[in-house]
Amino acid sequence: MKNLKTHLKPVACALLAVFVIGGAGLALYPSSTQAADDKKAEAPKPALTVTTTKPSAARLPIKLAANGNVAAWQEASVSSQSTGLRLAEVRVNVGDVVKAGDVLAVFSAETVEADLAQSKAALLEAEANAADAVANAARARTLQNSGALSAQQLSQYATAEQTANARIASAKAALASQQLRLKYTKVVAPDSGIISSRGATVGAVIGSGTELFRMIRQGRLEWRAEVVAADLRNLKVGTGAVVKAANGSEVKGKVRMIAPTVDTQTRSALVYVDLPEDAGSKDAPFKAGMFASGQFELGTSDAMTVPQQAIVVRDGFSFVFRLNANQHVSQIKVQPGRRLGDRIEVLGGLTADTQVVVRGAGFLNDGDLVSNVADTAPAAKLAAK
Repeated sequence: MKNLKTHLKPVACALLAVFVIGGAGLALYPSSTQAADDKKAEAPKPALTVTTTKPSAARLPIKLAANGNVAAWQEASVSSQSTGLRLAEVRVNVGDVVKAGDVLAVFSAETVEADLAQSKAALLEAEANAADAVANAARARTLQNSGALSAQQLSQYATAEQTANARIASAKAALASQQLRLKYTKVVAPDSGIISSRGATVGAVIGSGTELFRMIRQGRLEWRAEVVAADLRNLKVGTGAVVKAANGSEVKGKVRMIAPTVDTQTRSALVYVDLPEDAGSKDAPFKAGMFASGQFELGTSDAMTVPQQAIVVRDGFSFVFRLNANQHVSQIKVQPGRRLGDRIEVLGGLTADTQVVVRGAGFLNDGDLVSNVADTAPAAKLAAK
């Protein structure tokens, strides 16, 4: 038994040594693995993969926005020139297109025709009396040197002749007056245009000067834009404008006149823009009295543009993200300007070689590390235009 213990003791010592060495090895292995993991954790990771592009130069239109009302170029008031006559017929209504000389309404003419016949008879009577007076005066003049008639009688015959001629002239004037009254029983259009209002009612007895119709002369409309005094220097007669109706329809016009005065309350002046001839047609989108917005076309100018997606709005301000050489981004405050399709003009803050983040800009913060993929398609597309 003693010998067995003696033989087992070296074996036990050997096993203990193996366990100690193995445990030390296991203790050392986890330490080296953890160090490697910590080293990997310390390596920075990009916050986002983005695309970038450079600002592009472009020629953008210069426009001046304004608001105003659409109004008739000129309105004509068609009134009655007859007194005490009954309106027998009305031939037009609001919206009708008429030509100069078209009959709009007709008054009852029986009374006028009777007065006209009486004036014609009075003229015939005056002409007959005048013929007799002229004959008597002629005979008196043949006896002037014979002494058969006194100077007074000769003067009476001459006066009677002149009076008879004056009565003819008076009868002719009365006849012409009645003819005018007959003419005025038909109310005609003074010009071509569109009937904009109607006050005529069949059967009414209307006095002279009463407005029967109002019409838009030649169907022409104009846009009366309100422009502040500081911008008037940029406008001149002939400047083009694009006017937009309430339903979205757009037409092009030209400045006809700039008002010579500025309103003392609003400090703005009216700019009169002629609209196309068909703008005032019956089915046209523009109507007199409606509100319209528009823009005056003042030419073009050079501009630096970036894609709309590159502009980030935060707290009421506009920013872009510049990609630096170290792959970190910097937030730059910019002022947006005009638009051209899906691109926006940037006023200051950028240079032509600045790398601007496009896709992913809305998810970045100042100083973020990103992975960049260049995107030059928008610039190429703009250059192709």
